[in-house]
Amino acid sequence: MNHPITIKSGQLELSGVLQYPPLNRGEIRSNKYPLIIICHGFIGNRIGTDRLFVEAAERLTKSGYLVLRFDYGGCGESTGDYGSGGLDALIEQTRTVLDYAAGLDLVDPERIILVGHSLGGAVAVLTASRDTRVKTLVLWAPVAHPFMDIRNIIGTKAIEEIERTGKSDYMHYELTKQFTDSLAQFQPLTELRGYNGDVLIVHGTADTVIPVDYCFLYQKMFWLRKEGNCDKEVIMQADHTFSSKAEREQLFDITFRWIDAIGKRRNDWSLWTI
Repeated sequence: MNHPITIKSGQLELSGVLQYPPLNRGEIRSNKYPLIIICHGFIGNRIGTDRLFVEAAERLTKSGYLVLRFDYGGCGESTGDYGSGGLDALIEQTRTVLDYAAGLDLVDPERIILVGHSLGGAVAVLTASRDTRVKTLVLWAPVAHPFMDIRNIIGTKAIEEIERTGKSDYMHYELTKQFTDSLAQFQPLTELRGYNGDVLIVHGTADTVIPVDYCFLYQKMFWLRKEGNCDKEVIMQADHTFSSKAEREQLFDITFRWIDAIGKRRNDWSLWTI
């Protein structure tokens, strides 16, 4: 069951969809569900390339998860101009979505999971380091150096134009100096120390957008924390959006088995008393 939602974030209206696990005939929703919030990447949307997030959500709901997919401001069906803000705006929007999710009676507050892809992975890390409501992180091909990585995507000429004129048109999005300046102000690899939950990182060896080496770097930095585990999986020949059927099946199988294992482990620990 898909329920369209609109979440107010300042002056913006974030468009999204809340997807519920299916019910058997005559069954009534009475339990609290684990919730997965999907954070899309640079100039992306809640559908994802080749329906990546739609397919993930369909699989997750069948396994008993609530899934919330949303468009950041200026993307998809949300209002606003994507390139006029910065990473701070994306973090704030994600926290507003967390506010909405935390207010739902059906959500288990101890099992709120952020899944972030590409730049959405960096935003998920930066959000989790600031918001204790995020209990688990899943990062798919995450950005590690926001300014450098986005510069490599849009090109140095666009960066030079932004420095010279204050803005540049990229794929019909007007990127401003405020946007690019904010990319340089945030360092997810160091700020991740503020997050003490469990993390899964999945990356493909054929990713030409974000280097696969980042998953090793992220894992090393997560391991330096005093609390929290970090697991890593590398999918051979997978590209940035895990576009082939085999790659996507691997991505989903790795991710969903890991999330289920984390949930089972927490349930097992909850049975113990000191």
